[in-house]
This record gives sequence, C-alpha cells and structure tokens, in this order.
Amino acid sequence: MLMQSARPLGELENSTEFIPRHIGIEEADEQHMLSVIGEASRRALIESIVPRSIARASAMKLPAPVTEAAALGELRAIASRNQVFKSFIGQGYHGTYTPGVILRNVLENPAWYTAYTPYQAEISQGRMEALVNFQTMVCDLTGLPIANASMLDEATAAAEAMTLAKRSVRSKSNVFVVAGDCHPQTIEVVQTRAKPLGIEVVLANSAEEWDAALAGEFFAALAQYPATSGRIDDLRADVDKAHAKQAAFIVAADLLAMTLLVPPGEFGADIAVGTTQRFGMPMGAGGPHAAYMACRDEFKRSLPGRLVGVSIDSHGNPAYRLALQTREQHIRREKATSNICTAQVLPAVVASMYAVYHGPKGLKHIAQRVASYTAILAKGLEQLGHRPHHPGAFDTITLKTGEATQAIAAAARARQANLRVYWGEFLCITLDETTTRADIEMLWSLFAKPGQAVPEVAAFEKGIEPMIPPELRRTSDFLTHPVFNTHHSETGMLRYIRALSDKDLALDRSMIPLGSCTMKLNATSEMIPITWPEFAHVHPFAPREQLQGYAELDAQLRAWLCQATGYAGISLQPNAGSQGEYAGLLAIKAFHESKGQGHRNICLIPSSAHGTNPASAQMVGMQVVVTACDTNGNVDLADLKAKCEQHSANLAAVMITYPSTHGVFEMQVKELCALVHQHGGRVYVDGANMNALVGVAAPGEFGGDVSHLNLHKTFCIPHGGGGPGVGPVCVVEDLVPFLPGHEAGGVPSHGVGAVSAAPLGNAAVLPISWMYCRMMGAQGLTQATEIAILSANYISVKLREHYPTLYASANGHVAHECILDLRPLKEASGVTAEDVAKRLIDYGFHAPTLSFPVAGTLMVEPTESETLDELDRFIGAMVAIREEIRRVERGEWPQDDNPLKHAPHTAAALMRGEWKHAYTREAGAAVLDERRHAKYWPPVGRVDNVYGDRNLFCACVPMSAYE
Repeated sequence: MLMQSARPLGELENSTEFIPRHIGIEEADEQHMLSVIGEASRRALIESIVPRSIARASAMKLPAPVTEAAALGELRAIASRNQVFKSFIGQGYHGTYTPGVILRNVLENPAWYTAYTPYQAEISQGRMEALVNFQTMVCDLTGLPIANASMLDEATAAAEAMTLAKRSVRSKSNVFVVAGDCHPQTIEVVQTRAKPLGIEVVLANSAEEWDAALAGEFFAALAQYPATSGRIDDLRADVDKAHAKQAAFIVAADLLAMTLLVPPGEFGADIAVGTTQRFGMPMGAGGPHAAYMACRDEFKRSLPGRLVGVSIDSHGNPAYRLALQTREQHIRREKATSNICTAQVLPAVVASMYAVYHGPKGLKHIAQRVASYTAILAKGLEQLGHRPHHPGAFDTITLKTGEATQAIAAAARARQANLRVYWGEFLCITLDETTTRADIEMLWSLFAKPGQAVPEVAAFEKGIEPMIPPELRRTSDFLTHPVFNTHHSETGMLRYIRALSDKDLALDRSMIPLGSCTMKLNATSEMIPITWPEFAHVHPFAPREQLQGYAELDAQLRAWLCQATGYAGISLQPNAGSQGEYAGLLAIKAFHESKGQGHRNICLIPSSAHGTNPASAQMVGMQVVVTACDTNGNVDLADLKAKCEQHSANLAAVMITYPSTHGVFEMQVKELCALVHQHGGRVYVDGANMNALVGVAAPGEFGGDVSHLNLHKTFCIPHGGGGPGVGPVCVVEDLVPFLPGHEAGGVPSHGVGAVSAAPLGNAAVLPISWMYCRMMGAQGLTQATEIAILSANYISVKLREHYPTLYASANGHVAHECILDLRPLKEASGVTAEDVAKRLIDYGFHAPTLSFPVAGTLMVEPTESETLDELDRFIGAMVAIREEIRRVERGEWPQDDNPLKHAPHTAAALMRGEWKHAYTREAGAAVLDERRHAKYWPPVGRVDNVYGDRNLFCACVPMSAYE
C-alpha cells in the first residue's frame, strides 16, 4: 500500500473545526437550498436581502478562531486568575453543595438546559412540574398562599415587590420605607427602580429612623429577615403599623432560615421575596440564581413574572400550564407594571430538586447545623473577648471591631478567607452548609490576641442552642406534599428527574423553530466551564483582586460584542433582555437629564413591537406613543415623521426591532434613525433579532444609539426552559457614562444605578458566549448569520404553496425568520393556527411562535445550527399537516373531529378503549417515518386554558387528583 507524502503540521491544524460543528448546513446542502430559493450564491442572497446602505464596510476585528480544546485551554488560564477563597461574606450569597445527582442530571443535562419557555404546555409538563414544586416550596417556607415560578434575583424581586405593593394597596402615599439593614445591593436596585417612577425611598438606618418612618405615611415597607447584619427582628408590630396605614409590608426572607424561623406569612406580611441560591446553586460571582416572590392571595392577579397553574387536559387529567397573567407585558403593553418576560427556570428547577432530594427533614437538618455552628462561633468569640453585636442570629455574626477591622480582614485574606467589612468599623461573618469545624477554629484564631488560646469546637458542641429567639422559632410544618418526602435515595431522585425530562421536548430531541427566540446549538464545549470551581465558587462581592479572571473575561467579551454591534461601550450587568431594555432606556433618560432636557419623555414605539418595549418605557417614566405600520409590516415612516414633529420638543426615543418583528429588513432604517435624531431623540434598536445582523450589519453603525443583546439567543447561552438569560446593554460613545453602575460592587454610578443584584449580573454563564465567539471568530459568526438567513428563506419557499409567507421584501425574501399566514384556513376548514401548533407536537416538533406578532400566524426561525435533514423533516411535517387540512376542506373529516382538533394525541388515548373518531388511530399517531426519527409521545392531551384561569391553582397537585 502506498503511503501519502507527509503534509506540513500547519496544514493539519484546523483552527476552524468548530464552525462546521455549530453550523448544520454543509456546502452541498447550501447549493441545493440556493437552487430552491433561486439565488446563485450565498453572497448574492445576502446582498439581495440586507440593504446595501447598512452593510458593514469592514469585517469584525476578532481573534482568529481556535479549536474547542484550544479555547478551553485559554479560558482555563483566564479562570485560574480568579482566587477561590472561602467566603464568609454572606450578603445573600452562600457556599452550597449541589447534590451530584442534580448537578449531572439537571444543571449539566441538555434535556433541561436546552428547553424553551413553557408556552406550549403539552410538551413542557416536566419542567412545569418542577416549577410547581418550586412554587409550593416557596409558599410552604414563607407561609404565604401563592408564589411565582421565580424572579431574576433578590434585588430586582424587591423592586418588583415595591411596584406590586404600589398598585395593590389603598394607601395613596408615594413613600417606600426601606430598612437600612437590608442587603446593600437590594437597596441600590430599589433606588434605581423607584427614581423614574417618582417613588420616594426613605432609608431608615437606625431603629429610631425606622420607627419614625413607620409613624408617617407610606404605601409599603421593606425589611430583611434575618437582617444583612444577622440580627433577627420581631416584625409583628411593624406589620400592624403598616396595615394601620393601609400599606403593605414586604419581607426579604432567607428560605433556609425559614425552616427554623416563624415565616413572614404567619406574622401578617403581605409579600415575601428572596433568593434560592443556597438551595444548590453555586455563587457564580452573582448568578444565575432563582429569586422568589410570594404574596397574599388578594395580590395574585398582579403578581409579576411567570406563574405555573394546574388545569385539566382534554381527557380530564391534571395538567400544568402558564397562567394568563404571566405575560401581562404582552397583553397590557404600555399599561404593564413589569417588563419581565423571562425567569430563572433552570436555577429554579435546581432549587426545587434540592428541596425534593433533601425533603423537610434534610433542609431543617442543614439549617440546624448552620445555626448551631453560628452559636458555637459566637460562644468562642465571647470567650476571646469579642461579644456579638446582636443577641440573636441564624447564620451571621456581627462584631464591632473598630480600628482593628481592616487588619483582621487582611489577616483573614492571608488565610484565604473573606470576611465582610460593614459600616467601616464592623465585621460580619456568615456561615453556610459548607462550613466545617476547622473553619470555625480558623475564624477564632483571627480574633485571638497573641498568646491567647484558641477554643476547640468540641468544647461547645454538647447542648448548644441556636441563637434564635424562642418567640420567633417556627412550629408549623412545611413541605408535607409526597413529592418532598419520597425521592431521597439517589436512585429515586435519578428516576424522578429522568421521568420529568422525558415529558418535555427540548433541543436534544428536535428542532425548535421559534421565531424571535433563536433556539440554536448550545455546544457542550461552551457549557463545560460554567461549573469549573474558579467560575462557580466565587462570591460576587469578594475583593476585586480575587476576581481578575472575571475582569478579563468581562473586558474581552465586551470588546468582542462591541465589534459585533458597532457600539462604543457595553455593560454585562443586566441579567435578562428585559433588564437590558430597561437599562438602555435609563441611559437615554439620564443623557437627556444631563443636557438639561429632562422634559423629554416621549417614546415612540411601532405597533408591531415586542410587548416588553412599551412596558420598559413605562417603567422608566416615559410616555408611550404608538406609531403605525404599513401593510407590509414596516414602520410607517409618514406616521413616524408626523409623530416626531408633533412631539419634537419632548421626544426622548424611538424603539424599533431590526430586522423588524415581522422578519423583514426594512430598507429605510437609516432614514428612520436620522429622522429621530433630527428631532433630538435617541434610537433604541431591540437586539432580539441580532442573529440576522452579526457580521453583516451593525446597529451602532447604521444609526442606533442603544441596543440590548440576548446572549441566550444570538450568543448561545441556553434558554434553560425559560431562563437564565443575559441582556447586555450596548451604547454609542456619548451614552457610555450612563451605563449601569453598581456602588455595592465597586462600579461607580453616573446617573444610572444598579439594575441587578450583582455587578456582572449572571456572571457564571458569560463563559458560554466567550467560548462561542472565541471558537467562531469573525468568519464563523458571519457565516452563522448568513446560514440562518438562508435556512429561513429555504423554509419560506418550500412552504409557500401550502402556507403563504405574510411579509417579505420586494423580491420575496425574508430575514432570518418568516411568518406563515394560516388565517385563511380557518374559514375553509375551521382549523386555527393553534390547531396546527398542537398537531406539530404529534409530529415531534415544538411549534413555531404562535400568533405573534400577528394573530392567526406561525413565525418560524430555523437558526443556522439545524441540518438540511431536520429542516426537511419540519417542512415534511408542515406539508403533511396541510394535507390533513385539505381533507377537512374536502369534507373527508368533520371540522370538529379531525386529527388537528384533537391534537396532541397521547399514547394512552390512541391505545385505550373503543375508537370513535372519524380518522384512524394511525392518522392520529402521525408517524412520518419511524426510521428517521424516534417518536415523541406527549404526556397529556390538549390543556384547557379557560379552565385553568377560572380555577387558578398553583401548588403541587394532591395525589387524589390522579386517582
């Protein structure tokens, strides 16, 4: 056999190896797709779609792509610059153990992290059951009757509680009282949120100030329980004072402490908020973590965020669904009181599984161990001559250390431990479930005088009593539902997690063709670093010298994203797209105020915009003026011009989505930007559709002043079943000073304070986007955009004779998504877009975006990661469904008894009993080709939404319901 001549090593190196792994379309596939579309080349296609007036003049300046192994090596070097000290800082962030069965089978499992928001209930039963467990856990531990399915972080949850109280109570006051012993980051975020709404925050930094504030007029008060200093206050009398003023009382409560303390609901609190981070989620320099909000029953219709409720399916069985009000910003738009359209589902699932695995006894044991160690720590400190500042404590001791404060803190750092300096002359020490006896003895040694003997833990262990005041000790039961008292062995837990994930449809099973949501590959190599200890076990408020790796990651990622967007500056702090929108509008508002033009408060928003846009504008105190769209779905420039002229003196901004929400590149976007600038306004370009722009056009170059990005869309952070997200805010040069600050995190504020609890928001998932950019480079990122556009146009053309594309450019092309118009089908067959969406489940697909932005349509976005085979499988399913509709149109199947009206079909429904339908069981099963794809069986039939809203029930279903 002849040997080939040796090739130079350089030729064998393939630094672009990741690009074809991320992009599903091969060269031969591309040529076939182009021939179907009728274009000679990909370049010709892009030039016929993207307006030449906005095309990038030069390529992005990014490092050349490297292999997966090389990128992981570079990132490992960056991670090593973080110092993983033992942090006793507390302040809402704690060391925790993620049970291995949950770490491997939830946090690191694509069946959980690649799922989409559970808007299609029938294929989301697994994660919604986990979220109902979360809601039940929160209700039980807070003593309040209803809780939502998670919030973004504790600080923003407190801010949302403030506005929930404002619209729910009878008090007409505009004053919000905040205890100065709340976590500093919570105070800062509340102040940021309150300012544009005209709410006056009264900060009470002493018991005297607190009593005086509660003696005055206010609409709500917020207290930390236990306080950030560790103090445990009896808040019952304060609650009574608030209610006497027809005001609400909000408690920021530590859920682990609530296993031992009287919960807020039992002493009359109206709202409870907090974080579930210490329920198994690593600190991750600040996130992602699932915050929670619970409230009294009267407030439930105004509860922000998502709420999972229980309904019934078409067979009368219990089934989960999202309750109506969880998308209020899409329904109420500028009248919405919250812009949140995401949550922290994956961290919420982890927290709920932590509670399921440990159960009430296990959680109480963990809490008792923490409380006992805290009492032992206090005893030893007293023996050393350091009496704790407060008599009561759960996990935190505060010591007045005066001039010795900094020296003791420095000595701790020399022992690779972090204490918290509080008010300059105090030190706080917070313990958690990872605290050991050796830790306590090390802490004592920091306070021992030269020659003074350090106590031993064993001397205090016998008969130690927690420092919880007897009158505040919990006596009520919690987590009594069987789900929290069953799965305590690893075998049982493993099977429970698997049983839930089997019910769901995520990217690990099939394409999720959601318009405007960009469900693309979340590569394993991108996901690996998030659980590295150097990223996962760092406290967000550790000294900055310990966070050098995160600082480098932050700087590099911001520089690369600036290249992708054409903007001058970026903040990664916003921990959701909605918060990025909010931060961007705050920057515009602060800019106008800095120019003495604070009266500019008009925000123009096209009628087609995402519902979060008008909600965000309302939240920053702007007045929304809706502008019209023309018959092609484009912004009506004549109407926009008229509105600009009408409101010229007070115009603050316009918010547009580009490409448009209708999936088209509007040709006059530069003219639109120039028109708004001419009248003194700024242009906000929503980054939801950035997957159609990266590498081919940049908002910061064609006239945008501000954009937010969805890193959980375009830059590969997975959706996690509905969160976590990251929503960086990007701005032009003169707006850079108005990016979010974070005083608690050492980031100076110039008019815009913190918008999330941690300086880097959901810092722990930023390595995912770093890896994506590093492995793709400018070439790969541009190719990804172009293939996404190619795939959308291929689907549009292939389905045109079956479902016309509603909006397209003059040459018939679309951007990276297409809207299929199903409205004509209803009159001829009675079939609706929702029927088609449910029927797609039988064919093994998540439905495209249903009835947004146009009712009666499906918006399809294939992304660049899908293979031609999968695109054709989806097209085949859609064609097969159209043929089924034609059978209804021809009268072969009745309009009320056909596979679409009864979709989706469960295996049990097809197998059980006498078949009475006009179509066969085989037709109901909808197996196109068993050899090509495993059949997915939905766990429930079609869920009854009306029943669920009329019978709102949002906790674990009693076992009797399944009998």
